[in-house]
Amino acid sequence: MEIEHLIGESTEYDKKQSLEIKKPKSWLKSVSAFANTFGGKLIWGLSDDEQVIGLDDAKGDAEIISETIKNRMNPIPKFKLSFEKVEGKDLIMVEVMVGDETPYYYSGEGQLIAYIRVGNESIPATPAQLRELIIRGSGQSYDSLPSKFRFEDMAFTKLRSVYKQRTGKSFEETDYESFGIVDGNGNLTNAGALLADESPVRHSRVFCTRWNGLTKASGLMDAIDDEEYSGGLVSLFQDGLKFIMRNNRKAWRKLPTSRVEYPEYPERAVTEGLVNALIHRNYLEIGSEVHIDMFDDRLEIYSPGGMVDGSTLEGKDLRTISSKRRNPVLADIFSRLLLMERRGSGFKKILEDYDFQENSREELMPKFIADNSGFVLILYNLNYYDRHEVVPQDVAQDVAQDVAQGKYAKAILKMIRENNKMTRANIAENLGVSKKTIEREIKKIPQLSYVGRGYSGHWEIKEKS
Repeated sequence: MEIEHLIGESTEYDKKQSLEIKKPKSWLKSVSAFANTFGGKLIWGLSDDEQVIGLDDAKGDAEIISETIKNRMNPIPKFKLSFEKVEGKDLIMVEVMVGDETPYYYSGEGQLIAYIRVGNESIPATPAQLRELIIRGSGQSYDSLPSKFRFEDMAFTKLRSVYKQRTGKSFEETDYESFGIVDGNGNLTNAGALLADESPVRHSRVFCTRWNGLTKASGLMDAIDDEEYSGGLVSLFQDGLKFIMRNNRKAWRKLPTSRVEYPEYPERAVTEGLVNALIHRNYLEIGSEVHIDMFDDRLEIYSPGGMVDGSTLEGKDLRTISSKRRNPVLADIFSRLLLMERRGSGFKKILEDYDFQENSREELMPKFIADNSGFVLILYNLNYYDRHEVVPQDVAQDVAQDVAQGKYAKAILKMIRENNKMTRANIAENLGVSKKTIEREIKKIPQLSYVGRGYSGHWEIKEKS
């Protein structure tokens, strides 16, 4: 049997050359981590570089492994122990199943420690992650639990009005319970606290910044636009979307009877990314908020809490990842508001929106980054990378004739009328002259001015009457 066949489709496994009887924590932490996250396999008799070493007493080791798991794990996770023979040598494999009684603790040295899997390591769960495991083990979700706030102290005018606006239906009093805003005993749930007009959940805020350049600057003087929003999730979504769209510039290309607009960021991808950040974030992470950072070349949306199951995205087909909801009550409410679908992956919808854009290409496709503590969506500015290509062929030929006749001002104005976001370098490249020549000629055009700063700005032409 080959090692690859032994491992199977499992991406999570640990190799042990021999059984460390006196150091059970060295491998039991992996048992805990696998049971608390997405399962995995431990294989004894393999070296770190996957050389087959074998075990001298596989049967005796197996008895010790089984007994140690039962004595040192609390609760005892589901596992399957099997003997394997590779290259004529005996190996032991323990497959640990994903548990539904989380957290699964390692018990030893007077301690109870719950581990989680991050990459190829098993590390102790943080307090927030431990709380999430406890809630998961209870068969509930954070957003369905009763909050410490009173329902009668809250107002939901934004939720009610948006529901009426988007569905045409009135929000009834009975909907508070059916939506999960209050539980069966009339207690305000965490979902309800997050959706209230003046949400008392302080860390549900959204910070938005449009930076001047490609990196974060040291002070706000280097930010073109910045806002901090608080309130209910519906308002946070609307405010965050408005911030992005007002900083989402458009280039355009003239056609004989119309013009085609090219937004920097496709609106559907932006909407889906923002909804996912608000709905799927880990609200048990105190002191961390959703951040929207816009740069000249990209938009980044950060959300506290990684993937729901603790997995990474490395090597996975993002278009086929099934949707897993950390906050099912919130997800259901936003689907009732027609702001997200009940089924399907947000990854796929975001990627498909970029597929649809005329000026998109492979290197500009969105990126998704998930680690132990957070999730980042990166949307690339489609116009930043492709500005000089929005000049139509017929205009380019017309401009070339102007340049041949020394009519640089006329050529420059024609190009800017087609694309008011072109830089001096782009104009020079298209006209086949130096940037210094373009700068000199622009000074001779009094009706031409640049409004704004850097790439966020644009050219304006004051047409003669």
